[in-house]
Amino acid sequence: MSVSPPFRADIVGSFLRPDHVHQARRDRDAGVIDEAGLKAVEDAAITELIAKQAEAGLRLATDGEFRRSWWHYDFLGLLDGVELVDSDHGIQFQGVATKNQVLRVHDKIGFPADHPMLEHFRFLRDHVPAGVTPKISIPSPSVLHFRLDADAVRTDLYGEDHEALFDDLAAAYRAAVRAFYDEGCRYLQFDDTVWAYLCSQDELDKAAERGIRVDGLAERYAALVNSALADKPADMVITTHVCRGNFRSTWISSGGYEPVAEPLLAGTDYDGYFLEYDTDRAGGFEPLRHLPHGEKTVVLGLLTSKDGELENAVEVKRRIEEASKFVPLEQLAVSTQCGFASTEEGNLLSEEQQWAKVRAVVEIAGEVWS
Repeated sequence: MSVSPPFRADIVGSFLRPDHVHQARRDRDAGVIDEAGLKAVEDAAITELIAKQAEAGLRLATDGEFRRSWWHYDFLGLLDGVELVDSDHGIQFQGVATKNQVLRVHDKIGFPADHPMLEHFRFLRDHVPAGVTPKISIPSPSVLHFRLDADAVRTDLYGEDHEALFDDLAAAYRAAVRAFYDEGCRYLQFDDTVWAYLCSQDELDKAAERGIRVDGLAERYAALVNSALADKPADMVITTHVCRGNFRSTWISSGGYEPVAEPLLAGTDYDGYFLEYDTDRAGGFEPLRHLPHGEKTVVLGLLTSKDGELENAVEVKRRIEEASKFVPLEQLAVSTQCGFASTEEGNLLSEEQQWAKVRAVVEIAGEVWS
């Protein structure tokens, strides 16, 4: 079993919020409790969550993203120059849409020294048991650009297609990486829906309608990511999770990884790649041949976080064996395909089913890589 991240048995990051956390948020919004009261509830819930992850056999722990409403907007909306605003539309999934909120860029982008997620990490860092690695996830820089509406940016700052913001955005992320590192973070993850969307013609068409130049976009995003990672310390592991959409057990993108496999797996400087392989919408394992032999790891998301039915362990191990035809087994790991609650609403399964999935990941990894 691997002794450094990404681990053979790993997780993407988010967990279902307990009912009392949901209630505390409602109480805060209604003025029944204040922010300090909400934080006290979250602190207790995260402390319990950390213990449950250790009990399940994981060698890492996250805070479950319990303090967030969104997996991405909560981070991006608090960058300098960026704000989260109400809108007449949200993000459209299969048959359901998110809250009507969007990002706007109103000034020069930067990373504030007091970004709240640094404090989120500090709490996690100070509460993990010995031998457990604290992990935190933030959205990839490419997510900000891809999610912007055509009129969401001051064009005098960043142009009509908004790609002039790449330099400032990469600099902000270099500052973020350094800030998390200085707080003791050695396992950071960039969550990213963009690579999966670039595999979907429907999503490419929608992006073009928003004024994005889609030709060659994968290569330009790879360059953006590498610029963001340029100052990554040697003893810090940064992975990415390629998400196909995860909101109340629904999804957005279909299509195999072949269109982006080479610029993603061979062209970015990540240490590992969490790839969703829980349905046939992801295609086969053939694109994994682009992963360079060496230190990089592909974490196969073979157990779904979208429903509670537990996968057959024999079948999961068979699929790991199939993937090993394209990537050496020592460069593979296993996880659920996504988190259990990319937004505060959460997916449609119980907490008991959630933990059964996590324990299954640990057990399967132990049998394959013991």
